[in-house]
Amino acid sequence: MKRGTTLFLKAAVILIGIPVLALCMFLVPEIANYAAELFPDITYMKYLVLIDLYATVIPFYFALYQAFKLLSYIDKNKAFSELSVIALKKIKYCAITISILYVVGMPLFYLMAEVEDAPGIIVVGLVMIFASMVIGVFAAVLQKLLKEAIDIKSENDLTV
Repeated sequence: MKRGTTLFLKAAVILIGIPVLALCMFLVPEIANYAAELFPDITYMKYLVLIDLYATVIPFYFALYQAFKLLSYIDKNKAFSELSVIALKKIKYCAITISILYVVGMPLFYLMAEVEDAPGIIVVGLVMIFASMVIGVFAAVLQKLLKEAIDIKSENDLTV
């Protein structure tokens, strides 16, 4: 594969990470403060929101790093290797972890939506769960296909 294509994809991976970092720095604390204002009797609400949203960022950036490594393997003509299968496996687990963390945080979103009478908050949470599950399933399918291709390649190498 041409290096320009993977260079573009590496730049896209980096550009995906920058807005998420900005959201974590500016929007997440505001959301937590807003949740604390909505529920002044629940003193730890702010910290629950912060923990839930920041906990989802860790697997997100780890998955971006694995995608970057996967593109590096493609650059080095090691796309059909066990290293690529491992990277896809880690991406799959990161996507599943993000989904689980958002499922755990849905009661918080529900409480905020109920107080504000804004069902869009719940929809955003559901979209995040659905999107990360789609990514997880897609990574699992690619992992299985790549593993089968590696097995076929190793069988062909042995017969020659």
